[in-house]
Amino acid sequence: MEQYFPFQWHITEQCDQRCEHCYIFSGRSGSVITEMPFKDIRTILNNCLDFCGKFDRIPYFYLTGGDPILHKDFWKVLELLQTKEIDFSILGNPFHLTRDVCEKLNRYGCKKYQLSLDGLKTTHDRIRKPGSFDATLEKIPLINEAGMTSVIMTTVSGTNIHEVPGIIDLAVKYKVDVFAFARYCPTSLEKNIRISPEEYRTLLETCWKKFETYKYGETVFSLKDHLWTLFLYEKGLFTIPSELREGIIYDGCNCGISHITIQPDGGVSACRRLESPVGKD
Repeated sequence: MEQYFPFQWHITEQCDQRCEHCYIFSGRSGSVITEMPFKDIRTILNNCLDFCGKFDRIPYFYLTGGDPILHKDFWKVLELLQTKEIDFSILGNPFHLTRDVCEKLNRYGCKKYQLSLDGLKTTHDRIRKPGSFDATLEKIPLINEAGMTSVIMTTVSGTNIHEVPGIIDLAVKYKVDVFAFARYCPTSLEKNIRISPEEYRTLLETCWKKFETYKYGETVFSLKDHLWTLFLYEKGLFTIPSELREGIIYDGCNCGISHITIQPDGGVSACRRLESPVGKD
């Protein structure tokens, strides 16, 4: 049976925000913006399809950036994916979403739209952009009503770790379909907002209790971080499936296993958060 192979495709660096933890603009002014030309997008898409054909995988694309909707040929890209009957999701910002845009995205086949909440209002707006917090909450119902899955992702650092439980409450209140968080990977030495192992273990315990409280609600809590596996094992809630080969546990992040990242200049890496170049498409 065929399985999906996800591609996280950064088609542009154009963005309305300059987030503190951004992997694109860390250590550079951001004056030069890279955007993949449409002709290259078409070529790379065909390369991805050839790759999946050789390994009996179904391609799935996560279009992102920057904000992918700012790519000058954004709707042409979606039309191309629709023509080839390829499922995709978007990881983007809230600022250019309207009811009409959300409905149009759904018609082109967008399955999920992921937004970010990186703190409660003051913290989130300081990390990202003033007004971003309110805009994000306002757009969740539009995504849901258009028939797409709404996803909220939180990047956890020493700056916002104590606000994560409150973000979970907001996700439930606004009927977010899926909530997940992952740890911040430092992009430069001067951004010393790391979390100690003890702090993070405490966060997992607190969030697990929240998840248990809300488990009969509408929001699904994705255990994205691979440390959830260790946490559940410690609590006696995870056992190694008998069908797995001895010594191999597969769970958590897919990077380097069944997922690659394509950057706007055509560079291919195992993960956007780490220096992990694979080649160039």
